Amino acid sequence: VWVSMGDEASKEKRMKDFNGYQINSDLLKLAKKDASVMHCLPAHRGLEITDDVIEGKQSIVWQQGENKLYGAASVLEWLLRQK
Repeated sequence: VWVSMGDEASKEKRMKDFNGYQINSDLLKLAKKDASVMHCLPAHRGLEITDDVIEGKQSIVWQQGENKLYGAASVLEWLLRQK
């Protein structure tokens, strides 16, 4: 994520610094055929990653997001059970 929530003050500089860095199909062609694409979300589509890659067959972005949800829920449950 190029610009985090709450860090909008640095948005313009970060957008300039990261211009040209993007996960796209041309970049993915350089990877091994069995490479997987991950992203911690939320993704700025068209900037950090293209739609065709995030929705593509090598993307495990949505599985990663689901696992993140279960992990966070487990930590929260553990914290709430502490005495």
